[in-house]
Amino acid sequence: MGEFWKIVSAFCVCWYSVNAAHVAEKSGACFPPGFAFGVATASYQVEGAWNVSGKGENIWDRYTHEHPERVFDHQNGDVAADSYHQWKEDVGLLKQLGVNFYRFSISWSRILPTGFSNEINEEGVKYYQDLITELKRNHIAPVVTMYHWDLPQPLQDLGGWTNPMMADYFLDYATVLFDNFDGPVKMWITFNEPLSFCHDGYGGDDAPGGRSSGFEAYLCGHNVLRAHGKVYTLYRARKNGTSKGLIGITLDMSWIEPETTSKEDKQAAETARQFMFGWFAHPIFSAEGDYPPIMRKRIDAKSRHQNFARSRLPHLTPDEIRNIRGSFDFLGLNHYTTYLGSPADNPDSGEPSFADDMGVRITQKPDWPRSNSTWLRVVPWGFRRILNWIKKTYNNPQIVVTENGISLGPGVHDPKRVNYIESYLRALLDAILKDKCRVFGYTYWSLIDNFEWMRGYSERFGLYEVDYESPNRTRTARLSASYYSQIANTRCLPDNYVGYTITD
Repeated sequence: MGEFWKIVSAFCVCWYSVNAAHVAEKSGACFPPGFAFGVATASYQVEGAWNVSGKGENIWDRYTHEHPERVFDHQNGDVAADSYHQWKEDVGLLKQLGVNFYRFSISWSRILPTGFSNEINEEGVKYYQDLITELKRNHIAPVVTMYHWDLPQPLQDLGGWTNPMMADYFLDYATVLFDNFDGPVKMWITFNEPLSFCHDGYGGDDAPGGRSSGFEAYLCGHNVLRAHGKVYTLYRARKNGTSKGLIGITLDMSWIEPETTSKEDKQAAETARQFMFGWFAHPIFSAEGDYPPIMRKRIDAKSRHQNFARSRLPHLTPDEIRNIRGSFDFLGLNHYTTYLGSPADNPDSGEPSFADDMGVRITQKPDWPRSNSTWLRVVPWGFRRILNWIKKTYNNPQIVVTENGISLGPGVHDPKRVNYIESYLRALLDAILKDKCRVFGYTYWSLIDNFEWMRGYSERFGLYEVDYESPNRTRTARLSASYYSQIANTRCLPDNYVGYTITD
């Protein structure tokens, strides 16, 4: 925690006094000194300006234009929240909140329009340089994600993440980012949620819509791991082994609770955890490296049963295992909700797929409180359990929570979001203070409403509402913005919260 805070505090002003507009009674529910609070967005979801200032086409541009029917509201990110033009206003919102850091992603296509490093778009470089400079001027640390799902379309035309050469192309891209931003940026994230863009993108209906579960999904994951290891090695070599900056990866994990206390359900839940999190965590964070043994065992056996000449899960070479193992300074964790796990009803299906390989039925209790997302139910105790599981499984790595939040409908009066943040932060605080989990930062998703991928604009996660009907995409503070600002400024959960009065 201390090393991260030294880096963040180089840009942050640590506010221990309470703004007059936010009145709180300090209690014992306070985060440790040095704990950092931030918010996040991602390039395709907020920037807009999809084809201006030299930006190239990415897979979400192509996919939403060619298949609008696959997006819930048939919308796209062509304009989104228009953060490309409204970035100064967004930094102003960050300042209002009093957060320590801002996690955002860089659009690969805005920096390298063709995806290749032989053509650098200087306008794209300047956009992010200006944003980073403004963040620093306001004492907000930039936390930069290199890849948040928006692959340049020309690289997808070559097979995208199923092509082994992608690891080298990503290394070239990372080199350009380090050359241009490494001074002011002290915290890097290579990938956001590879489970999501490999399982849902190459194995499902997200861009690029591979719909090749059990085949392309595993090729994607394999090359992402190789790419991450290469970039981590490059970064450490550039730093000459010193600790002048941090680099890690963000993985998403919903807690998988056994549906009952039976041995079979407990085993199924653990299998699901290894398939859904260990797929990427085990090669990086475990002592032995490589894919989780249960994943290797099940997919190899399934492949033989299906008469394939080799396993559908590729093998990492000994050199790749060594390069990937330990390639982290921290673990970025995205967590939103909890599921139940039990053995699948038909574990011997002959149809190759990730779900069949895993062999676990995933459900949720109908009485768990809902958001307006079909998948997101409010289960704060799962947050504490997942942090303890990571602590036990991967030797208590340093963690920053890089996303956590809830989607609700439009409107600025959002007490359900306030309750979600409060309950999840209390679970997090218990994990830190009582269980000694090494978590040093929390990031709310998201700063503003954004394009939520296949759900379009039907789901709102923002602390600030975006009016998508207004030319300037007007931002308006929600009740939750006031509440979160109070926490960020005091590092304490208020006993008696008094925020802005916002009417329905």
